Amino acid sequence: MVDKKQLEEVYKQNLENDIINAISEMKGIDLRKAFDIYYSSKLAEQISNDSYGIENMDAKYLAEDLIENESELFNRIK
Repeated sequence: MVDKKQLEEVYKQNLENDIINAISEMKGIDLRKAFDIYYSSKLAEQISNDSYGIENMDAKYLAEDLIENESELFNRIK
């Protein structure tokens, strides 16, 4: 039987992958750049820390929010 902690970790990893894919598609950038942007963001920290129940939100919404509120990351990562 799989325990709840393991399921939550798998869900979190899938959410992160979905966010990275959404960033890549929305901004027309390669996955490596989207990966770097995501892991440089406050959003990645919030999801990692289970802050605000954010890990239960839709990946596309979270990607849109990151793009809108952390646009400086796109200028830093070329």
